[in-house]
Amino acid sequence: MARTRFSVRRLLAAGLTVVATAAVALVATAGPAAAATTPGIDVSRYQGTINWTSVRNAGIQFAFIKATEGTSYKDPNFNTNYVNSYYAGVIRGAYHFARPNISSGATQAGYLASNGGAWSADSRTLPAALDLEANPYSGGYCYGLTTSGMRSWVQDFLNTYRSRTGRYAVIYTTTSWWNQCTGSWTSPWANHPLWIARWSSTVGTLPAGAPFWSFWQYTSTGTVSGISGNVDRNYWNGDRTRLIALANNT
Repeated sequence: MARTRFSVRRLLAAGLTVVATAAVALVATAGPAAAATTPGIDVSRYQGTINWTSVRNAGIQFAFIKATEGTSYKDPNFNTNYVNSYYAGVIRGAYHFARPNISSGATQAGYLASNGGAWSADSRTLPAALDLEANPYSGGYCYGLTTSGMRSWVQDFLNTYRSRTGRYAVIYTTTSWWNQCTGSWTSPWANHPLWIARWSSTVGTLPAGAPFWSFWQYTSTGTVSGISGNVDRNYWNGDRTRLIALANNT
């Protein structure tokens, strides 16, 4: 998502999940061009000024927009992107880059909810996403946490976000990171939509226990009218009607 993390995530998303998913419920796609999916993007300040009307006219129907990181950083372009995407007709949601080694999950969920990650049933606001991936800073791949410690941190975040907003957060991750850092934890997938990162023509193996994917980030080098330079491209696993249903919790 943030350009400073592209090199780490390219190794994770492109190279470490190599087995194709076979016959998983609701996964109707064999590759990015499959017709049952809805196109979207995710952006942060690294995309600069975005013409959201051009983005929507290019066929993009949803976007995840970076809001926060840790407990002190708010993306300087978030407010502009969040408002302008809404008025362009793009279904949008905020995302939070997790820093599990600097504060509790509850603290970071509260920071997100207070700085753009709130929710309303307006047909264009998705539940926010928790971005869980390899640590790009010091402190180790899994932020120095044990698998049980990471599970506790994530659960703390998810519980607090649901308490604040009434919604189950989306979880963004790679299969390799999730299985290693949470010890192949399966419980969250009962309620929390999976946003899987794998930069390839197939989704590949999903995190342990995930029955299907809801969002798929399939490249970091996409192009879209209205955005200068590369942008992450994504698919929603269904049509726009079902995406609006997720947005409205119906």
